[in-house]
Amino acid sequence: MNRSRPALIVFCREPIPNLSKTRLIGKLTADGVARLADAFIVDAMFKAVAVRPSQNVIAASAPEGAAKSKYFRRLARRFDAELIDQGRGSLGARMSRALEPFASSGALLIGTDTPSLPAPLLEKSIAALARSRVVIAPSLDGGYYAVGVRGAMPPIFTAIRWGAGNVLDATIGLLNRAHIRYALGPAWYDVDRWSDVVMLAAHLERMRMRGDARPPSAALPCPATARVLQRLGLMRAGR
Repeated sequence: MNRSRPALIVFCREPIPNLSKTRLIGKLTADGVARLADAFIVDAMFKAVAVRPSQNVIAASAPEGAAKSKYFRRLARRFDAELIDQGRGSLGARMSRALEPFASSGALLIGTDTPSLPAPLLEKSIAALARSRVVIAPSLDGGYYAVGVRGAMPPIFTAIRWGAGNVLDATIGLLNRAHIRYALGPAWYDVDRWSDVVMLAAHLERMRMRGDARPPSAALPCPATARVLQRLGLMRAGR
């Protein structure tokens, strides 16, 4: 851990069959979807460790609360992370609650729906937070997959229609009206729908064919996800 750097908060929900990523159920079994969601979380945690933040934090949502979740307690021990509960409320309220205790010295909050994001691009968002009060990393669906705050909390977590296709634009509008300078991190794609899963599998196969990952899976940006995709028959087994 590097105390001069921001904290990194992984914002995630316990992967439970029939509760996790339900848009994928039908194309995959509920158990398969939960295994994939678990792999997304694990890959995000490995990347969080790789970029050496001041501390790793898991902001968790679980049916009985984060503190009672065996899954999240094991995950926190495995990655030496602080475990906090997202609490109730809108997505904005929960993100704000997770960021606020760490914002004074800087914190970047990331979701887990961008498993193929390379760690060097995550590092770019962390570096940008050293120069800007707010950092937003756009996702291709019109939202964002990461948001960073350094200093006072900005007024960007209310008056947003979460899940709409203009979340990024609406957030930037709020920042402009508040005269808060911000930086954009690298854009990347979310994996939320079946078409996204198909694209993810094809992207990882292409990376492997180019020789970006040798040995197969191990050097990919999301090795846990690649292994699950292989078991689900969506990627070929490694060479």
